[in-house]
Amino acid sequence: MKKVLVVTGALFLLAVALAACAAAPAAVPTVEPTAVPTAKPTAAPATQAPAATPQLVADSIRGGKLYDNWMKELGVEVPEGDQPLWATQSSNTRTGGDTWRCKECHGWDYKGLDGAYGSGSHRTGFKGILGASKLSAEELSAWLDGTKNPDHDFSTYFTADDINQMVSFTQHGSVDMSTFITADKTVVGGDVAHGKTLFDGTCKACHGDDGKTLNFGDDASPEYLGTIAADNPWEFFHKTSVGQPGTPNMPAALGLGWAQQDIIDVLTYVQTLPTQ
Repeated sequence: MKKVLVVTGALFLLAVALAACAAAPAAVPTVEPTAVPTAKPTAAPATQAPAATPQLVADSIRGGKLYDNWMKELGVEVPEGDQPLWATQSSNTRTGGDTWRCKECHGWDYKGLDGAYGSGSHRTGFKGILGASKLSAEELSAWLDGTKNPDHDFSTYFTADDINQMVSFTQHGSVDMSTFITADKTVVGGDVAHGKTLFDGTCKACHGDDGKTLNFGDDASPEYLGTIAADNPWEFFHKTSVGQPGTPNMPAALGLGWAQQDIIDVLTYVQTLPTQ
């Protein structure tokens, strides 16, 4: 009798197990969804910029202002005479404070002799800084503190932090603008509509609808925002990216989290504004 009960129990358990297996659905292989391209949202305030540490962005921004006009940014007097290396060239006849500005030697496009300043009244024959972005921080510092060349010594005027910020800008802030600004000053790949959205939200308050609220020239030779964008798009891109030296109320686009494409879009739009 016990043997019968054991056999019966075993058969019952086997039947339950088989029923459970029959009820379970067959495994279906997982299929990855196909990626669908997304269009750039025209209503978005800014394109998503690549992640970067806040300190790196801040240092690059300040370094860019120093590159533009370190005397204004530091609030110091213009050094007497010309920058010592200025005497090694004769094509650029400017004197005094202009000779001490990094942009005057190396250009708004950071290419120096190989860029927009390779000809015309701004030509000096000096190299740009674009290729120098590959140098180490120590090498770049040595070019700024006179170690490499005593005639290129800015340590009298710059603190260690100032030099580090210049290094940061050279390594991370200088970009090859030839990828979106042609030699004839045409901007390639810009979105006018998106640029207007950004301009209206950030720039219009100071510069006005037509960019003529502020005149950077004079009555005889006015220079408005549209004038700069049309005549010197490289300068416009630089100043929009990092701001104006000694002018805290002008925001730096990079500090607002704008991507490079956003700045290109704004430049494209501002080129449609009046120049006179």
